[in-house]
Amino acid sequence: NIKAGGVVQGGSTLTQQLVKNFYLTSERSLWRKIKEALMAVILEVRYGKDEILEAYINEVFLGQDGERSINGFGMASVFYFNKPLIELKPHQAALLVGLVKGPSYYDPRRHPERAVKRRNLVLDEMTRFGVLPEQQRRIAKRFNADISPFKQIKSSRFPAFLDLVKRQLSRDYKDEDLRSDGLNIFSTLDYNIQTTAEKLFKKKLEALNKQYGIERGKLQGAMVITRREGGEIVAVIGDRNPMFSGFNRALDAIRPIGSLVKPAVYLTALSQPSKYTLTSLIDDAAISLKQRSGELWMPQNYDKVEHGEVPLHEALSHSYNLATVRLGMELKVPNVKRTLEELGVRRPIKPYPSLLLGALSLSPIEVTQMYQTLAGEGFFTHLRSIQSVTSSEHLALQRYPLSVRQVANPSAVYLVNTALQEVMTKGTGRSAYRQLSVNYKLAGKTGTTDELRDSWFAGFSGDYLAVVWLGRDDNKPSKLTGATGALQVWSSVMSAISKESVQLTKPDDVVYNWVDRRGYRANEFCTNAVQYPFIKGSSPVEFSPCVGAVGRTLERTRSWFESLGNDR
Repeated sequence: NIKAGGVVQGGSTLTQQLVKNFYLTSERSLWRKIKEALMAVILEVRYGKDEILEAYINEVFLGQDGERSINGFGMASVFYFNKPLIELKPHQAALLVGLVKGPSYYDPRRHPERAVKRRNLVLDEMTRFGVLPEQQRRIAKRFNADISPFKQIKSSRFPAFLDLVKRQLSRDYKDEDLRSDGLNIFSTLDYNIQTTAEKLFKKKLEALNKQYGIERGKLQGAMVITRREGGEIVAVIGDRNPMFSGFNRALDAIRPIGSLVKPAVYLTALSQPSKYTLTSLIDDAAISLKQRSGELWMPQNYDKVEHGEVPLHEALSHSYNLATVRLGMELKVPNVKRTLEELGVRRPIKPYPSLLLGALSLSPIEVTQMYQTLAGEGFFTHLRSIQSVTSSEHLALQRYPLSVRQVANPSAVYLVNTALQEVMTKGTGRSAYRQLSVNYKLAGKTGTTDELRDSWFAGFSGDYLAVVWLGRDDNKPSKLTGATGALQVWSSVMSAISKESVQLTKPDDVVYNWVDRRGYRANEFCTNAVQYPFIKGSSPVEFSPCVGAVGRTLERTRSWFESLGNDR
């Protein structure tokens, strides 16, 4: 390869192939080969050979079914023989092993003679190594390719949701108990919502694929929908093809969440009403921070523009990065980390400044748990996919009761949710109203990661919370922002399933005041004055120039009477 000035031939160990399939591209270059070798060494230090082999046989490419790749011996067994791996006979198992060298060249449906010849070689090797007795080898060689005429892989009706149910059950039951006859599982699945979401999700992804010229079949996605009250999961989608029963992205796609982290930053601030309110001014100006490596981190706004001093609510609704970083650094990053943990994030969080802009990777269901606490107005509820389990005699074996606890100040959450409503009416989420009535109140947040690799949206109506992630499995740019991608899917589904708009429950210690653009106290007669909620004691004291002497006197008198009433 060095003499030729490029890669003209090469060999890989099994571990290197695993690294290439999982982490690298198929690019033929010397640099890629070096990275492959180094990563393989790291894997072999950290994992045993049996673990590496198990990962390989569960992931190795063994065929193609239209846009779907057949990965792993388990899936290949069903695809080629219409039976689980454990039921294969020696001649069938040997044929699958033979496919590893070249799934297309030895495709048993297109080239049965090649496949059989390769299979026989594998059988010979099995006998030579003492894995297969001689008599069984002779019997196995008598068979032809023996491929099932049925090419379609069977899948359950709602594979992503059932995968979630199985995982929850596996925490509470032994495998042999789950296989016993007559066990009744009562799930939280809503058939109508699940089927509606699947239909619209698939349709919208196909439209986005075409609209943005994304390579066919490469745009992937996931969606989780819960009841806003109670945290019951009513629908889960884990693939662009909702019927696909392979990799469940709703549970297992761990991706950077981008600006979805920002409500936690602003909640941390608004939990300190003596220092911060929705109208507090934040400087949206350039900032550079020295990292541990000594390099400077210089974040930018998405529009590459500095907006100067802006009210806190505007910084969140327009998702200004610079204002958010400045605010987060004032608050101290470990405090933001603590807020995220209180909202329900259980994954380890590194308290670096980049956390403030979403340098935190979560799965869609983990994001749903976080936003469920915001939708629950500061009360944490475990997401549930199972209501109860009974025996064949209908005796209750396990119940999954609703468990709620307060983890955040409801008043501060109310202020954050007010700003999240503004995201939808004036900020990055406003395009949702192309598909929903402008009078339908919603709350949510867009999320976009570097180079448009991930498109997120998390939001809720009065009855449902939904989280959508779109991106590519190879981590290449998806060409979609949170607003142009995930939000469009979310809006399409929510417009079909939601029947209630958001009605936030105002805590007793929250009052509304008129304020001007600079956050000074105003009244309804002031031009461009707007009412915003404040936690009692944090309302602006200084009056706007638009309020005359008489108006100030009236405002003070009104405030005095209100305070008398409150004292009672």
